[in-house]
Amino acid sequence: MRTVRIFTAVVTLTLATAGFTPVAATAAPDSTVRPTTACGDLVRGFALPGAATHVTSAAVVAATATDPEYCGVRGYVEPAVRFDLRLPTKTYAGRYLQYGCGGFCGIVNPPAFADCDLPHGGDVAVAATDDGHVGTTPAVVDDGSWGQHDQAARDDFEFRAPHVVSRASKAIIRAFYGAPPKKSYFTGCSDGGREGLLLAQRYPADFDGIVAGAPAGYWGPLLGVYQTWLARVNTAADGSPVLTAAKLPALHAAVLAACDRLDGLTDGQLDDPRACHFDPAKLTCTGPDTPACLTPAQVGVVRKLYAPPTDAHGTLLYPGGQQPGSELSWAGWIIGVPETGGVSFARSLADNYLKYLGYPIGAPASKVDDFAFTKREFDRLTPVGVRYDAMSLDLSAFQRRGGKLVLWHGWADEAIPPAGTLDYYQRLTRGHAQDFARLFMVPSLYHCGGGTTLTEFDPLKELVAWVERGTTPTKVTATGRDAAGNVTRTRPVFTYPQRAVYDGSGSVDDAANFRPAPPASPVRDVVDWAGNGLYAIPGPVAR
Repeated sequence: MRTVRIFTAVVTLTLATAGFTPVAATAAPDSTVRPTTACGDLVRGFALPGAATHVTSAAVVAATATDPEYCGVRGYVEPAVRFDLRLPTKTYAGRYLQYGCGGFCGIVNPPAFADCDLPHGGDVAVAATDDGHVGTTPAVVDDGSWGQHDQAARDDFEFRAPHVVSRASKAIIRAFYGAPPKKSYFTGCSDGGREGLLLAQRYPADFDGIVAGAPAGYWGPLLGVYQTWLARVNTAADGSPVLTAAKLPALHAAVLAACDRLDGLTDGQLDDPRACHFDPAKLTCTGPDTPACLTPAQVGVVRKLYAPPTDAHGTLLYPGGQQPGSELSWAGWIIGVPETGGVSFARSLADNYLKYLGYPIGAPASKVDDFAFTKREFDRLTPVGVRYDAMSLDLSAFQRRGGKLVLWHGWADEAIPPAGTLDYYQRLTRGHAQDFARLFMVPSLYHCGGGTTLTEFDPLKELVAWVERGTTPTKVTATGRDAAGNVTRTRPVFTYPQRAVYDGSGSVDDAANFRPAPPASPVRDVVDWAGNGLYAIPGPVAR
């Protein structure tokens, strides 16, 4: 189910209730740090200014084949920011990792112990939050009704929750181990990527290193305009989809046939889909309407999906559109399928945003079927949208502290066009790689994971090495797996704008057989669009 793939399945963990005997805080020979207090003694309040914290449960969970023994802590920051914090009892080495949310959040996804390529895998304390509310619809993460009349809940989701959870977690870590974490990291994708950028921009002292994947930083335009555009473009007058999922395999195959070779290698993926200028009219049905061709109306839909939304005067209302090569991922997000109840995820997100979250409480709202693609309606979304946005180009405070930022995005992302991340990165770095920020663009990768040839990408190890050892990341390996979990391809992803070029020998599915090369043409990623003024608008800050 696409919503599960995008925003992480909901899983349930039963916390063990084993006891724990406190020991003195010492640095073991392997540099681990031992707790100074019992796990159960963490069940209390923490009087943090502006972030009063309550631990409601704390119990030791036995080690498994994949996880270390840990103290599982659950609680909330007032008024209602729930969190799950996991503190290794025997293998902690002073690092804290916080995960971001997806969609409209509304659920605490159990935080996983990350492999940071360090001596022991369970040495990182990990935490996650629901961003201050509980989603109630079946999909949970597309529910926005909680924010219709609750400004406090909006504040938490817009900007406050990731910051106050970082403060709460560090206070609890200090209480448990006798000292705060030596290094703190944040990683997230989609809304979690927005949170990562937001933290670097507004709360530069919270984290030493941040991974922001497929960041939804242009929040108001993305949810209010772009997702609405995706829904409306593919809706016929009777409410049915114009382009159906059955047409996507033929469309994708035609795109590959036309453009796969343009990057110098016929390997089933487009390394930079901007070089592809495929005309969907080539698939126009000349006989019966079959899955192998497109009707004239479907050709029109595909053309509109490849293009950014505009107003009647041609002004771009979002900095990008769908990329060639992403077609198979449109099922579920753009085209409703049985797994999503027949409603596209774009429509569900957009309708919830326009009805409940996109305008000041009490002000006239909107909905997908009524929204007008005009500069006036774009501007009407701005007063609230800037509270969510993570578009500031001033990361000077984060940089001065030695903070490191890794951005990444899939070229075949169906949910958030990669053009927005490219636009932001070039504005941020002025076209030159900086000593605190790097971008990686992953061929064929869908939104936050999945894809046709490459399905996984995680630069966390490289971020830790950059922060702690000064090793600037120049390459991260992306992995492709089949349905059974078998590795089918590895491919290096070099720091943008460098690209991976086959060295002429060995398997094209082996990352070892590729080298970096400069871009085929000069980088011109800044987009002139209706949101040009949003980069200079500072958002609110929680203390």
